[in-house]
Amino acid sequence: MSQSVTELKGITWGHTRGYVPMTATAQRFEELNPGVRITWSKRSLQAFADQPIDELAREYDLLVIDHPWAGFAAQTGVIVPLEDWVGEDFLADQAANTVGHSHESYRYADQQWALAIDAATPVASARMDLLEEAGAGMPQTWDDLMALARQGKVAVPSIPQDTLMNFYMLCCTLGEDPCVSDGEVVSEAVGTEALQRLRDLSVHLDRQCFDWNPIKVYEAMTQTDDFAYCPFAYGYANYAKPNYARRRVKFADVVVLENGERCRTTLGGTGLAISASSSHKEIAAKYARFVANAEMQKGFYIEFGGQPGYRQAWLDETANQVSDNYFVDTLPALDRAFLRPRYHGHMNFQDNAGAPIREYLMDGGDEKALLRHLNKLYQTPKG
Repeated sequence: MSQSVTELKGITWGHTRGYVPMTATAQRFEELNPGVRITWSKRSLQAFADQPIDELAREYDLLVIDHPWAGFAAQTGVIVPLEDWVGEDFLADQAANTVGHSHESYRYADQQWALAIDAATPVASARMDLLEEAGAGMPQTWDDLMALARQGKVAVPSIPQDTLMNFYMLCCTLGEDPCVSDGEVVSEAVGTEALQRLRDLSVHLDRQCFDWNPIKVYEAMTQTDDFAYCPFAYGYANYAKPNYARRRVKFADVVVLENGERCRTTLGGTGLAISASSSHKEIAAKYARFVANAEMQKGFYIEFGGQPGYRQAWLDETANQVSDNYFVDTLPALDRAFLRPRYHGHMNFQDNAGAPIREYLMDGGDEKALLRHLNKLYQTPKG
C-alpha cells in the first residue's frame, strides 16, 4: 500500500539567495522525512516587501516574510506565534545567536512570529579591479564616496523602498532615529541634512539607478564594467563568490561621516513563518527548526546560496573562505543596523514615503516641504 503524502506549500522571493536554499532544504527534509513534500513558490523582491501577508497565509503553509510585517501579524493572527511550535529552548538559542537585531525584528507583543533564517543590511561593495584602474582604494569616508561619484563610478539602488532606507540611514548616523516620536518622522534640521546629502550624491548617479533595486545594482556591477563602487545596498554574499557572476565584488563596511560616525544602515533580512491557516503546523514547525538550526545555517544553507541569520554561521571559517570574507567583513554593519518600526499600520508609511524622496533626489525641490509631506503621511492613522 502506498504511503500517504503530506503536502506543504511555501512562498519565498525570487533570487538565488531567497529561493535556492529553501528548495534545497525542502528536498533534504523530504529525504529525511518520507511522506512529506514541500513545494516552494517565489515572488519578486518588490512583492516580498509590499504584498500583505494575510493574502499569502490563506494559500501557503510556510511564508518567508519581511520583519516590518510583525506588528500586522500580531494584530491579525494570520501567522502563528512560534513559542508553542518550535520550543522555548530553540528560540533562546536563536536569540543568543542573532545577527544584530535580526531575531528581535520578528518579535512583537512579546511573541516570536518568525525565525530569522536570513540576515542583511546595506553594506558597501566594490569592483576592486576598477578601483585600482582609477587609482582609488575602497572609500572610507563620505568625502571619498563623493570624489568617486563625481567620476561617474558609483551606483546606488534608488527605487522608493531603498531611497527611504537610505534616508533612515543618514538620519540615524546624524544622531536621530526616524519614526520614534508621534509627531514627526525626524527633526527638520536632521531631515534636511539627510535629504541634501542624498541629493548631492544622487546628481552624480546614472539615471538608471532610480529604477534599480540592490539586485540590479549588483548585476550591473558584475556584468558590466560601468560601476566601481556602491556605498550602500542590501548585501548579497552570492556576488562575492567565485563563478556566480562575470566578475566578483568585494564587500565591506560603509563609510564614515564627518562627525566620526560610521553610517548606520537599516536592517533587512527575512524570517520563516507558519500560516495560521495551515493544516500541518507541526510538520511546518519541524521544517522551520531544520532550516534555522546552527549546523544547517553554517553549512548546507550557505552552500546553496543562502545568507544565514544565525550568528555562528557568519563567523564560520568555511563560510568566509568561499565568500572572500563577506560575512566577517560586513558583520559590524549588521550589529549596529537600525531596526525600523514594525507596528500595525506603519507599512502604509513605508509603502508611500519613498516615492516623494526619490522624486526629490531626481529633480531637486524644497526639503522643508518634503519633510512636511512625510510628516503628514506618518501621522495618518496607524491602525
